[in-house]
Amino acid sequence: MSQRNVPALFWALVVCVLLAHNSHLWLSKRLVPDSDILALLPVRERDPVLRRAFTHMIDSAQQRLIVLVGADDWKQAGRAADAYQAVLAPHTELLQLDERISSQSQHNWLALFQQQRSTLLTPRQESALHQQPKQFWVDTALSRLYSPFGGPKLGAWQDDPFGLFGEWVQARAQETPVRPRDGRLYIGDGQMQYVVMPLKLRVPAFSMAAQQAVVPLLDQAKQSARRAAAQVQVVSAGVILYAAAAGEQASLEVSIIGLGSMLGIIVLTWITFRSFKPIALVMLSVGIGCLGALSVCWLIFDRIHLLTLVFGASLIGGAQDYGTYFLCNRFAADTQQLDSWQLLRRLTPALALALVTTVVGYMGLALTPFPGLRQMAVFSAFGLIFAWLTVIFWFPTLLSGGTLKNTQWVQRYAAIMTRWPLLRYNRAMLAVAVAFIAFAVVGLSRLRVEDDIRLLQNPPRYLIDDQIKLSRLLDAPTPAQFYIVQGVTADAVLQREEILKHRLDPLIEKRLISGYQAISNWVPSSRTQAARHQLIEQKLLDDSGPLALLAARIGEDGKWIAAVRHRLLASSLPLTADEFLKNPSSEPWRHLWLGGVAGGYASIVAVRGLNQAGLPVLQNAATGLDGVQWVDKVGEISSVLGAYREYMGWVIAVSYIAIYGLLYPRYGSATWRVLAPTALASIATLAFCGKYCHA
Repeated sequence: MSQRNVPALFWALVVCVLLAHNSHLWLSKRLVPDSDILALLPVRERDPVLRRAFTHMIDSAQQRLIVLVGADDWKQAGRAADAYQAVLAPHTELLQLDERISSQSQHNWLALFQQQRSTLLTPRQESALHQQPKQFWVDTALSRLYSPFGGPKLGAWQDDPFGLFGEWVQARAQETPVRPRDGRLYIGDGQMQYVVMPLKLRVPAFSMAAQQAVVPLLDQAKQSARRAAAQVQVVSAGVILYAAAAGEQASLEVSIIGLGSMLGIIVLTWITFRSFKPIALVMLSVGIGCLGALSVCWLIFDRIHLLTLVFGASLIGGAQDYGTYFLCNRFAADTQQLDSWQLLRRLTPALALALVTTVVGYMGLALTPFPGLRQMAVFSAFGLIFAWLTVIFWFPTLLSGGTLKNTQWVQRYAAIMTRWPLLRYNRAMLAVAVAFIAFAVVGLSRLRVEDDIRLLQNPPRYLIDDQIKLSRLLDAPTPAQFYIVQGVTADAVLQREEILKHRLDPLIEKRLISGYQAISNWVPSSRTQAARHQLIEQKLLDDSGPLALLAARIGEDGKWIAAVRHRLLASSLPLTADEFLKNPSSEPWRHLWLGGVAGGYASIVAVRGLNQAGLPVLQNAATGLDGVQWVDKVGEISSVLGAYREYMGWVIAVSYIAIYGLLYPRYGSATWRVLAPTALASIATLAFCGKYCHA
């Protein structure tokens, strides 16, 4: 065996390993690219509480899916909802449907709080107990007893004669506009009546395999609902829908960029060489480059992001350069009677310089704190390295002298290149330079920076419309903007929540927000529970208080007073957060409690109905409060993007300097000519974006 064939055989072994590894990834491990946009962003958060809170909120949100099935008639809406659920019911491995509301479940929901009725008050009730006279409470109780419109009644009148517990339950119900109706969840907008169906994903929302299984199932369920009743509206919102749309768009872009680049290479190579062998060799180097990039990325990052594949699809256009360079020089070397190995020795310095300068550029991206950019840089750099090594190890063996034929296209192109483009100082060149400078100045002057993280996603219009409609109907809080409340103990957290809520209540009156969700709405701190218990006893139940006056008005004796007083005060030990969270009634609010973390306890206070104008006010509301922190993850990530945008500007500048230094030993004072096309292309791109890419 010739010594020259040893490198080729070695590379053949490497390629076999790459093929085996990629087969394992795609066939055995069922590799599915990641579509989570947040996975591309830097993890700059060092605060374990903040990191856990954000992860907690995002994980909770991304596994939920809300579907509204509506019609102008409630029965039709129910019939359509049944048809929708019938399609989903057999697929419990994908989606879990919440059980229907029953009278028993509502009773169980109230049972926990009925035991604590003497400690559960709204701020308005507390104020009234301090300010209103005894007769006010007597009149309130009589109104509840005799008037059919005396307010909500939960249980017997004597269990809650003053309506405190009923009003507290009503206040808690105002945290969501959704109401139980005929065993379903209901919401209406004046025209349409909707059945609300909360669904829980049992598969990862950002898994493309899950998206490919869930989204068609939801479409099938939607069609079934529309067949079941006329004029049915189905409104859906959930992270998986956005992830699926982004994945579909990215897959399309991979196909367009990859196939477009491949087709262009094939056509140009055919026009140039009029032979299939050069085409096969170029595509071979590109293919091995992609295989190597995938394997290395998986070994380093343990996953592949979908946008890495989109970015890597452009690798095809760059990886073919080395093969094309060798082919063109092989064609020219025929006249010098050089064999392919002699030609390789002549070309290796230039090929190595081309590879190193390109990889240096990608190293700048690999050194950034962006996981997404690092993965893209590693994919591209190793893709080019594997394509380059394929040219070095295989092309001399697979392509001998005299293989390529001279064609008219090659002769014409070579003749043109001797005359154009040449940089001459004449009127035409001056006009081109002036036009370019004018375009660059105008474009760059209009260039604006936009660091908003939301610009990274461009979902279909129907998803945005559904999200807007659902947010308007449900008045749900955002998972990206909230308060974190910390304390040494769980009760300290509840106390600090209560202090924060005192600052938020005026914002509701000013309509800067529509409300808030907090565990302390359901479980007051032990201090507050004790104070309320004492307040009720003093203001309503003392010997000469409203209860005694009420008994006299309705003709009841001391035994009746004692019995009512005993029922109102016979609560068990103070309600705790742990006790509440163990109860089924806490399920919609469990995501607000972080529990023990970083040597203390923490919770989340979520805000409803916020808008951009109110964000500074919400941030100021936490000022000066111990253990309370406002979190605006959208703004924070956007500011991080802005900071690293500036950082990347320096990375690009340093990359230009480093590449200039690498090229200078070979090209000397003419090095600027080598970098000028790249620099001018960068300026032209920025100018084009400034002039045409801003609305």
